[in-house]
Amino acid sequence: MPWRDRNGAFAPLKALTFIALFVPAILLAEAAWQGALGPKPWQEATRDSGTWTIRLLLLSLAVTPARQILRQARIGELRRMIGLAGFAYALLHLGIYAGDLKFDWAKVVSEIVLRFYLTIGFVALFGLGALAATSTDGMLRRLGGRAWRRLHWLIHPIALLAVVHFTLQSKADVTEPMLMAGLYVWLMGYRMIAPEGGAPRLPALLGLAVGSAVATVGIEFAWYGLATGIDPWRVLEANLDITFGFRPAVWVGIAGLGAAALRTVPIRRPRGTTRRVAATSSA
Repeated sequence: MPWRDRNGAFAPLKALTFIALFVPAILLAEAAWQGALGPKPWQEATRDSGTWTIRLLLLSLAVTPARQILRQARIGELRRMIGLAGFAYALLHLGIYAGDLKFDWAKVVSEIVLRFYLTIGFVALFGLGALAATSTDGMLRRLGGRAWRRLHWLIHPIALLAVVHFTLQSKADVTEPMLMAGLYVWLMGYRMIAPEGGAPRLPALLGLAVGSAVATVGIEFAWYGLATGIDPWRVLEANLDITFGFRPAVWVGIAGLGAAALRTVPIRRPRGTTRRVAATSSA
């Protein structure tokens, strides 16, 4: 693994991560240039940029589990980069939405105020802005480690608001929002069962995988039962039928089992490897 080398070989992983974070935006720009965004290109681009915002937020939250399960402290150095990319995609999401409204900012503001799902989305964006503005080493020193960690703990409720926003704006087809919700449950559950500074033991991770999958089924059942006219019992039956592919709960369970499997992999540390954990990996 490149981050295990003592001679700076972690740098290529950081460089590859940096480049990869631009790929969704490049692909979106290419699709727009070629007119491949369908009959409503602005709306499609808005959805795509918003989806990547959620994915990156959850990926930033997954840095701590990855660092602890793989026992590689330097993975924590990727958190800031991924988090800032999530904020950048959130800004892009808002900008494209404004473009769909012909950049009529009075209308944009009124829509945000009057539509609940847009209101909570804007609150999440505002929170991400505050975290991005205080993500520098200088702000860490100015605020102090304890205050800085308390502030950046807000990424957890901010991510929840983003998932709710994603679900509400998706209307009837909430397949991916349910997947994101289930992964969020796993990430929060991980933080509840993880011992201080380390990864949970294998039985706890197996239980978390099953529990988060079951919770995903419950969230999906509740959504269809309360927010749509679709019979939630049919959705529940669909979770048990893989004829037409896996439902979100199954994918959440697979992801949780994958994390548990990684916990069993023995990882040797090269001589001289330090075990210092950067302050940015504490969230």
